[in-house]
Amino acid sequence: MSERTSPRRLDGRSGESSVPPVAIVLLALIAVLVGSTLYLYLELRSTKEEMANRFQTYDEQFAQIEGSVNRTTRTIETQTTEVKALVADAEKTIEQKAQNVESRVLGRTNTLAKELEQTKEQQQAAIQDVSGKITSLSDVASETSQRVGSLSGSVDTVKEDLTATKAELQQTIDDLKTVRGDLGVQSGLIATNGDELAALKRLGERNYYEFDIRKSRESQRVGKIQIRLRSTTEKKGRFTIDVLADDKTIQKKNKTLLEPVQFYVIGSKIPYEIVVNKLEKNRIVGYLATPLDSAPRGAGGGAASE
Repeated sequence: MSERTSPRRLDGRSGESSVPPVAIVLLALIAVLVGSTLYLYLELRSTKEEMANRFQTYDEQFAQIEGSVNRTTRTIETQTTEVKALVADAEKTIEQKAQNVESRVLGRTNTLAKELEQTKEQQQAAIQDVSGKITSLSDVASETSQRVGSLSGSVDTVKEDLTATKAELQQTIDDLKTVRGDLGVQSGLIATNGDELAALKRLGERNYYEFDIRKSRESQRVGKIQIRLRSTTEKKGRFTIDVLADDKTIQKKNKTLLEPVQFYVIGSKIPYEIVVNKLEKNRIVGYLATPLDSAPRGAGGGAASE
């Protein structure tokens, strides 16, 4: 048995009721509007509560700030009053000190005026005294002129003595001898005593350092070197010494009186000379002669050669 389906009427006037599409759209819009309104209401309410809380916080902060401002104002007013009082006290103190200074200045001025007057009187008296002394000096000048005449003769005598001294010095130098040293180098002039050594010093051709050395384990500094006496033979007039120069020790054995003991040091082309002019048991006396152009140096600093 076949069933036949009746076609649906397009005009909507079928037996069943139907809702128009426009109504559905309107209902949807109304629902959205109501939902939006409700959402906005809730948001507005939340915002209102948040703003109320913020305003309350602001009110509290404003109250705290107002309290701080009031306290600061009161503090400033108190400090201003104190400063005014300090200023007033300072003004009084300054005024008192100014009065004291003025009094002292006036007193000092009066004192200076009196001292000036006294000084003026003293100067007048001094001028009178100087006038008298000038007269006395004129007399002294006349007497001095007479004495100068007599001194001229004395100066001539001194010149003659000086000429004689120079001649004596020259004679002493001429009497000095030069000998060959232990290194085979011709030595300078040899002084046998203190007078001859003084003449050599005045001649100024070398540096001279006198020494008086006794036998000891320790060396003795002489000029720029060191000397240690090891032994003496008084009968034979011989001695043995150690010379310390340029970090080297040179031993000079069995040397004799007035024999130039020669050695070189770094920086000098002319040898140093040791001359012993007096010898006793365990003691030698003499001098060290060094070139004038020898560089300053200590007892150490290089090699020395015999």
